[in-house]
Amino acid sequence: MDKFYPDFVCKLKDGRLLVVEYKGADRWSNDDSKEKRRLGELWELKSCGKCLFVMPKGKDFGAIRMKVRG
Repeated sequence: MDKFYPDFVCKLKDGRLLVVEYKGADRWSNDDSKEKRRLGELWELKSCGKCLFVMPKGKDFGAIRMKVRG
């Protein structure tokens, strides 16, 4: 992977950053998506709770709500 530009970045009311990388269900498990997911999860882990990363599978937008709520 060369560069990773997520689809959405937003600052939540509590100050955390939320990054959403949307992938259609047909592309969710390809190599590029796996690499982006690993990178996003590492970024979230290293942020000490200040950042959230989610890659919903297809139209699973509930995954975003669940991530924000913890």
